[in-house]
Amino acid sequence: MVPFAGWELPVQYEGVIAEHRAVREDCGAFDVSHMGELEVEGPRAKELLQRLLSNDLDKIEAGQAQYTLLTNDSGGIVDDLIVYRLGDHRFLLVVNAANTAAAYAWIKEREIGGSDVRDVSDQYGLIAVQGPRSIERLELPGAPAFTFAETELAGVPCMANRTGYTGELGVELLVMADDAAALWEHVLGRGATPCGLGARDTLRLEVCYPLHGSDIDESTDAISAGLGWTCALDKDFSGAETLRRIKEDGPAERLAAFVMDEPAVPRAGMDIVEGGRVTSGTHSPMLDCGIGMGYVPASIAGPGEKIRVDVRGKQRAAHVVQRPIYKREE
Repeated sequence: MVPFAGWELPVQYEGVIAEHRAVREDCGAFDVSHMGELEVEGPRAKELLQRLLSNDLDKIEAGQAQYTLLTNDSGGIVDDLIVYRLGDHRFLLVVNAANTAAAYAWIKEREIGGSDVRDVSDQYGLIAVQGPRSIERLELPGAPAFTFAETELAGVPCMANRTGYTGELGVELLVMADDAAALWEHVLGRGATPCGLGARDTLRLEVCYPLHGSDIDESTDAISAGLGWTCALDKDFSGAETLRRIKEDGPAERLAAFVMDEPAVPRAGMDIVEGGRVTSGTHSPMLDCGIGMGYVPASIAGPGEKIRVDVRGKQRAAHVVQRPIYKREE
């Protein structure tokens, strides 16, 4: 157990590799109740969020969700989050735990008449059930990714969100805080393997999902981070003008995914010899080699480019790959 953003969170139960493989091959469960929840409601709620979030809310309807960025005036990333459209005038934002206060303050300070922003994080628990057998084990009906529906599991009402942070089939179950423990026990009783932060990090890195505070932050922009697809640059939102200019000119550096060609495990903060730094690194349980992401000059950010990582004073060879690093064999 380790402290994180005011919570005590498990790093591992049985072990990182066993938990990682459970998610890739069967089904794993993560207690992610530390994530923050913000509700934005009112006749002008959508108008407010369209001004602040990078993606276009007109692309989703009630019952659908969207990955998006909360950007500052210079195009930096205050947080990356998922917005759920609960209705025409009501939205739920699930934000990163360490950024809950900052995201809430940023949106609340820009609240407009006809919109109401509330931090409701303490009201909810959140359990992520991920893996190719997750839906089967929970006996849930099939549904498209980035949709959600009200349901009941073992008598516990919850919102089943077809989202996740592992690259696998799965759901994130939003439940009232008092019911979270009962739901957790039910999920484990259905055969899910309990998983901790260690496996969550190796899983997300294999599929190149960025981690705020490591791969992206308020000083990085979406274009350089490869998240331009989340930005509706034909609308106005915080930092949009700067992002349009970066896209037109081309970023000086890009966030590249890489695989080590020599036995070595890259770690955040290590130098990339050709220029840049590692932002995330680990040993991939599925590929059995070192993998990572890092910012490099745009000229060498393409797949196949050779780079070297300074691993504790020794230059270790690696090559840039197309995202995601790990792909399930069909």
